[in-house]
Order: sequence, then structure tokens, then C-alpha cells
Amino acid sequence: MSNFTGNWKMKSSENFEELLKVLEVGLLQRKIAVQAASNPAVEIKQDGESFYIKTATKVRTTEIRFRIGEEFEEQTVDGRPCKSLVQWVGDNKMECEQQLLKGQGPKTSWSRQLTADDQLILIMTADNVVCTRHYVRK
Repeated sequence: MSNFTGNWKMKSSENFEELLKVLEVGLLQRKIAVQAASNPAVEIKQDGESFYIKTATKVRTTEIRFRIGEEFEEQTVDGRPCKSLVQWVGDNKMECEQQLLKGQGPKTSWSRQLTADDQLILIMTADNVVCTRHYVRK
């Protein structure tokens, strides 16, 4: 099993604004989010199957704690409460399916994968829009 522990710096991001559009984030909030999320600080702590992930931007900091295979509550990228379940997909990738607690909206999910060259790839989806972010360890 890979070790995701570390502080991560984003190297590149594709389709983040398009993802926010599908989530019906308004133009002004979307522009602020895109600017603020252009340089997030990500901290991951892993203890076996237990994870703590903190993502800090200029306007918002999120923290999640979860255990692989156990349902937990978090928020979608646009801030809606959801139930999530993370499962391993091989030794170096985890996938999370999210289910909204209230209302309706696009189907959302995320995955995190460590590459052979020790990079972290975060993929966020909303319906058929995919946002891919590449990170390197600090």
C-alpha cells in the first residue's frame, strides 16, 4: 500500500472552472474559487487505512477524516453536505463516491492516486466533467 502522507503543492490543474459550472456555482463565486484554488496547500496524514486530508486556500480550508471502507460525511467541492465512501483501487489509488444528503445535483466523486514518480493526482468529477490536478511533495 502506498503512503500518501506529506505536504503537497499543486503543479497543474485542468477543468476546475468547468467543474464548478456543472455544479452551478455562480460566475462571481466561480472566479473567486478558481483564483483562490490556484495554489492550495494540501496536507495528508495516513495511518494504515485512516486518513486526514486538509486543503487550505486563501478563502476556504477543508478538513476530512475517514477510514477506507467506512462511510463518512464531507462536503462536495461546492460546499454541499454529502455522505462519502472511499475504497482502494489497487495499491496506489483510492476512489470516493459521494451522495448528497439533501436535494439533487450532479453525481460527484473524487480519486487520489500516487504515481511511480511520487506525484499525487486528484481527479474530481461532476456528471461527465472531469477536473484533474497534479501535485508534487514539498
